[in-house]
Amino acid sequence: MTVFFECVHRGRRHFGLGKPGDGEPLVLYPLGDDDPLPLVVAAGGDGAALAAALTAGREAVTVPAAERDTVSFRPPLLPRSAGDAMVGGFMQTHNVKVDASTQSQPNWFLKGLGDVLKVSGEDLAVPSSAVALCEEAEVVLVYVTDEQGRPRYAGYTFGNDLTDIGRFKRHAGHLSYAKLCDAAVAPWLFLDAPPQLVEGRVTIERDGRPAWEGDFTTGAKALHYGLDAMVSELFSYEALCHPGRVHYVFIGADRSSFHAGFRMTGGDRVTIEFTSHDVTLSNVVRWPAQATAAPAEG
Repeated sequence: MTVFFECVHRGRRHFGLGKPGDGEPLVLYPLGDDDPLPLVVAAGGDGAALAAALTAGREAVTVPAAERDTVSFRPPLLPRSAGDAMVGGFMQTHNVKVDASTQSQPNWFLKGLGDVLKVSGEDLAVPSSAVALCEEAEVVLVYVTDEQGRPRYAGYTFGNDLTDIGRFKRHAGHLSYAKLCDAAVAPWLFLDAPPQLVEGRVTIERDGRPAWEGDFTTGAKALHYGLDAMVSELFSYEALCHPGRVHYVFIGADRSSFHAGFRMTGGDRVTIEFTSHDVTLSNVVRWPAQATAAPAEG
């Protein structure tokens, strides 16, 4: 399986292939002013073909492990203009959330444009008016829309769809507001079919100490809905399919800390370990005017 990532090294854009381990040197290729999106579309999901096209004529640069702090990672395939990326997803998709009110098609939401995506280590901002927050450990599908307006699947990564679940619990019609929080996303783009099973663990720290921990399961097998049907329905709407647009589609989450009775507050650090795929996201929640945990909302 090929893994693609982008980063900035000494002020210049680079990319790499393969998921580097902690403490290992990075092998990078300069991107210059080139845009990898057309090559992603042309490769048609063939990871080997994409790797060959990307590296052709480029000389690798090795960054020693001791100098990895000179490299800053980026969300995968994020366009130069944040307005050319759309971040959204589906809610209540998992089998564990099925009940009598379950619809034939899950609700879709718009989370924002590309600037809501943050990588591990960056703060996740939420509105000061948020009621009660929850982390949502999810698979994120990435699509690049070609010149004919057809979204082409590029690969998948992992994310945290931070959500104001308290507002949604107060009023189900306020889902659109509840989702307007930043999202964490891993920089690694796995150039393969969406994973069937993903397992992991969430740890929330407060004042440097663990305050809540819990396990989760996600992936295509955990869904109540067929993933292909969900995506086909979404991209049947022409308004979403502007040529050149990159879509980051969150496919839904297992139960969260909120469902276990925990209430997050500003300054909490949320660490999500996707242990089955050796991916970790760790971000501090930036919640203005919130000094204590929000009250429970049922």
